[in-house]
Amino acid sequence: MKFKKYLMFLVVAALAVVLVACGGDKEENNDASGNNGSDVENTNNGSDNNANEGDSQELEGEVAIDGSGTVYPLMSRIAEEYMTNEQEGVSVTVARAGTSAGFEKFLQENGTDFNDASRYIKDEEQAKADELGIEVKELKVALDGLTIVTHPDNDWATELTPEQVISIFKGDYVNWSDINADWPNEKIQTYGPNENHGTYEFFYETIMEEQDLVSDINLQQEYSTLVTLVGEDVNSIGFFGFGYYDSNKEKLNAVSIDFGDGPVEPSLDTIAEDGDYAGFTRPVFTYLNVNNAKEKPEVLDFAIYVMENNNRLAGETGFAPIPEEEAKSLADELKALQ
Repeated sequence: MKFKKYLMFLVVAALAVVLVACGGDKEENNDASGNNGSDVENTNNGSDNNANEGDSQELEGEVAIDGSGTVYPLMSRIAEEYMTNEQEGVSVTVARAGTSAGFEKFLQENGTDFNDASRYIKDEEQAKADELGIEVKELKVALDGLTIVTHPDNDWATELTPEQVISIFKGDYVNWSDINADWPNEKIQTYGPNENHGTYEFFYETIMEEQDLVSDINLQQEYSTLVTLVGEDVNSIGFFGFGYYDSNKEKLNAVSIDFGDGPVEPSLDTIAEDGDYAGFTRPVFTYLNVNNAKEKPEVLDFAIYVMENNNRLAGETGFAPIPEEEAKSLADELKALQ
């Protein structure tokens, strides 16, 4: 009898252990579900995906840019990153006909979406835009330092004043020795970009104050050609944007300019509208066809991307950044067009 009672006790005890174990498994599973948050996680993932789709809509289409050869390295770099990281379905083409030639392509029916410019838009260009009913928006993207370059073996004309630069390019000095008797008695050969480029117009209008350039100056369409010509002629002196010097330092010398307080070498630290190299510093732009931006979401999206990333990429392509508040203000104005 006692044995039967003992046996029943063991059975009851075993059942109790099994029940507790089952209950424990159930509780453990509940905890795991809570910790993994599978339901919440799925809900959050859905919400995040929807939010991302709203913030960055997938776009398709084409964006056409032409204009300044000086601004080209920056805009092509931005375009490359945009197509790779932001909108793979959008094709952004960047050409470099020059500022003035670019405006001709921009200011016509079915013209380009953007025109890069190394100078401000001219009154007659704005008048043509008004005549065509094209709303144009100026976007300041960076600061450039006009750079005077010489052959790498030129160890005499390492410092010049603005007045000496003007006299060289006017032809007042024929030989180097005309500037300094200790310099070589060799003819100076001048080089620069041609009239299609805003850099030429900036140099002629702002630096030269519209005084005629020396008659035998060698003007070229391609900046790469200018780099080669100056780099092969020991008596050369030329001018173009800082970025083309910065990416060819092994082929060229940059002349330091003495604006009155000692010679200043162009660099990303000195190029600024209120800095040491201010005398040869200029803003550079891209001009947006607002009509196209309102009709083509990809054009407006790219414009916003430009103003949100120009300062980050400026230094990589030989430009100094604009003040951050200026870039943000322009980006906000563009977003208001959405």
